[in-house]
Amino acid sequence: MFVSQHTQDNHEIPGTTIFDGEMAMRGYQLNKMCYSFNEAENRDAFLADEDAYCERFGLDEEQRDAIRNRNVLSLIKAGGNVYYLAKFAGIFGLNVQDIGAQQTGMTVDEFKTKLESAGD
Repeated sequence: MFVSQHTQDNHEIPGTTIFDGEMAMRGYQLNKMCYSFNEAENRDAFLADEDAYCERFGLDEEQRDAIRNRNVLSLIKAGGNVYYLAKFAGIFGLNVQDIGAQQTGMTVDEFKTKLESAGD
């Protein structure tokens, strides 16, 4: 398998999970499930019985645990793509700033302040 030097170097960024081909394969079922949340009936089915819905998509125990804990960082480490995970987070009223705050270890207000100050 071809891996560019750029990709190899990026694997060394502390605290960063690179979404590469390997992670895409690992998270395929998780991302497929999150994509299903485009349909209201699927969101309702998930909320009615989360574990059965996860089983339907073949999520592994690590992914199910991250789902149960609503831990976006763990979902990313388990192969989740942030764009699909946003669909999962939306079920619970979370937005991209909530996810960004989790990723940086900040509160949402701290994260918003950081974003606002970056625009100065």
